[in-house]
Amino acid sequence: MTELTSMQNIGKELEKKLKFIGINSAEELIKTGSKEAFFQLKFHYPNVCLVHLYALQGAIENIEYNQIPDEIKHDLKCFNDGLKD
Repeated sequence: MTELTSMQNIGKELEKKLKFIGINSAEELIKTGSKEAFFQLKFHYPNVCLVHLYALQGAIENIEYNQIPDEIKHDLKCFNDGLKD
């Protein structure tokens, strides 16, 4: 199992939150996907924001969150906005 903090964009605080929701490794995050992981985080930590979703996606793609292509950012933003309804 690969440590979460070995992934791009995942620091100690986000690692702690991911472990709280049962995601304990990089492989588990990749399998879960950014949207589902973010949905679970949002349930337990209402203050997580769109940047966290970008960070998760970037971690899965092994890129900095600010390098995510615009079309993926748009999709993620729409997903995040849908959680507010």
